[in-house]
Amino acid sequence: LGNGGSTLHVLQYLEDLYGDQWTSFTVLLIHSGGYSQRLPSASALGKVFMALPFGDPIYQMLELKLAMYIDLPRHMKPGILVTCSDDIELYSIGVTETIMLDKPGFTAFAHPSDLAVGTTHGVFVLDPSSFSGKGGLEYASCRRFLHKPDMRTMRQSGAVCVRGHCSSGNHSDSAVASECVYTDSIFYMDHHTAKQLLMFYKQMGKLCCEIDAYGDFLQALGPEATPDYTKNTSNVTKEDSGLVKVRQQLYSLLRGTALNVIVLNNSQFYHIGTTQEYLFHFTAENRLRFELDLLSVAFSIFPDTTKTSDLSSVIQSILEPRCVIGPGSVIEYSRIGPEVSVGKSSIISGSYINFSVDIPSRCFLSSVSVKIKDQVEYVTMVFGVGDDLKKSVKLLSDIQSLQFFGASLAECLDLWSVKASDQLFSGNTHLGLWTARIFPVCSTLSESVRMSLKMLNSVQNMSAFKLSGFRLLSVEEMLAYKDVEDMLKFRKQIYDEICLQRQKEKSDC
Repeated sequence: LGNGGSTLHVLQYLEDLYGDQWTSFTVLLIHSGGYSQRLPSASALGKVFMALPFGDPIYQMLELKLAMYIDLPRHMKPGILVTCSDDIELYSIGVTETIMLDKPGFTAFAHPSDLAVGTTHGVFVLDPSSFSGKGGLEYASCRRFLHKPDMRTMRQSGAVCVRGHCSSGNHSDSAVASECVYTDSIFYMDHHTAKQLLMFYKQMGKLCCEIDAYGDFLQALGPEATPDYTKNTSNVTKEDSGLVKVRQQLYSLLRGTALNVIVLNNSQFYHIGTTQEYLFHFTAENRLRFELDLLSVAFSIFPDTTKTSDLSSVIQSILEPRCVIGPGSVIEYSRIGPEVSVGKSSIISGSYINFSVDIPSRCFLSSVSVKIKDQVEYVTMVFGVGDDLKKSVKLLSDIQSLQFFGASLAECLDLWSVKASDQLFSGNTHLGLWTARIFPVCSTLSESVRMSLKMLNSVQNMSAFKLSGFRLLSVEEMLAYKDVEDMLKFRKQIYDEICLQRQKEKSDC
């Protein structure tokens, strides 16, 4: 469906539940996170339930979203506020200033950002006469919206501004005059516009392609919008034959609809949608860590003899004495044994490691419970933090271009005695790390971690480790077979044990 298709689906669901009554509601719609290929530890349960390193017990992204938007509904006319689950918008406005979501059409939040940030986000081409770039809050008029534009397009369209105090996305506090663009985050649409989109959805009958709520809705808006973007599919993950036609229909439907922009000059937009961003924002000494008062150890059992750095992050986990956690690493919902050493800048999620092992730096390890023929089993995916799970090739002869922890996938398959064939991949047209059937299914959680780390060790040392004899799944298949109930049960066991330990400590005191 894409996040645009899922938005339309939700509008239909609201009408099915409430009839015409839904048009009087103020609705918060959070896209909970799709495949999450760039942060696969959030794939099984969704990014909106991602754990944050603060709170006691810990907060999830959902709670943070509700807290951040708590003041918006009282100044919001009936309509839908649309947001993603992997971003955080922090802003400061004057005591007497109020964010009003009461205008017809669309109203979007805009944040000053570096031009480099603009290339991976939506960018507003604002009418320069409608705002000054000063103060915490301004209401500006927008001529058009660009979706992930290149530098040249931003300059040619007039999107680039020069500001004295550009609160740019480069995490510097420089007060030097600098170029910036205003990038998107959340947006609101009034109920009249939402009804128009719902009528379009009903007429479509069935969606044949992925629609983007930002690129495909907002690019149709503003007096200078043109239909040129409808044919540009360079930013589309999965190109479908009907996409251009659907975009053209949306453009015709939304053309002339107002795009109001709330310029938040003193604001910062944080994206936590990739492994690199996740590690940077949760462990490095940076603004988000300071602004949200993120903790190094959040709601965890953490003995004094455990070695860790202030720049690591441990979230709802149980660490045994003498284990070592390297700087810049994140451990969540896991049990780590006494003879475990985790290297720098690694991510360990939902895992149980009760054996002696040195986990290398920049390792991504995430366990998933699966149910196959009514039997609960376990699979652990392991990658390099920088591995590209979105990359795919169409021919078997090209799989050497796929990189697994610094080695080509073709080399890895040789080490694991796995034959490269069409049957190796769960996606016949997309051959990549996401669809490669390389992860062994095991009867226990700790055994699945052990086997996947042996695979990784064989690649690091270029030594053989046979995967023959195991049933192998791809990450794509893990999600198809996922057993969320069992994964939550494991988290609950950790939660209960931490609570018991807290009670014991209190009674001892």
